[in-house]
Amino acid sequence: MKTASVKKLALAGILCAVAVAGSLLSFPVFGSKCAPVQHMVNVLCAVFLGPWYGLAAAFVASLLRNLLGWGSLLAFPGSMCGALLCGLAYRMTKNLPATLAAEVLGTGVLGGLAAYPVAKELMGLTPETYTVYIIPFLISTAAGSILAGLLVYALRKNGALNAMRSALER
Repeated sequence: MKTASVKKLALAGILCAVAVAGSLLSFPVFGSKCAPVQHMVNVLCAVFLGPWYGLAAAFVASLLRNLLGWGSLLAFPGSMCGALLCGLAYRMTKNLPATLAAEVLGTGVLGGLAAYPVAKELMGLTPETYTVYIIPFLISTAAGSILAGLLVYALRKNGALNAMRSALER
């Protein structure tokens, strides 16, 4: 395994742990547990690691949160749709506002829509409409995206962003 791959895997593991620990700072909204730290981690994975590491970190974080009883099955579609979309957006544009918007769209809208069949078929819930999870997911992802945007801009301003990226590539 290349050194860069090992470094990326290690960072993905650290960010996954941050997402899991950060889920203790969640709040309930309409049957879902909103965890804004997960969305911050999605954006950080997009910026530092790319879409596939981000998707894997979101999956593992969702799995661990469920195994620990700190999340629900709704964590899977929300976090994974957001991680993949914002990772692809950053890869294609290298633009942070576009990446933040992709996280909000991926988690809030696509993840919110994908949560309906999960809630109905896997959790035995009877959501009133297929759009019921969009608003709570938007609330969570907007908060996490704002946190991520502030953090990435601060890292960029003091030069740490480029230093971290170059360290990952060596």
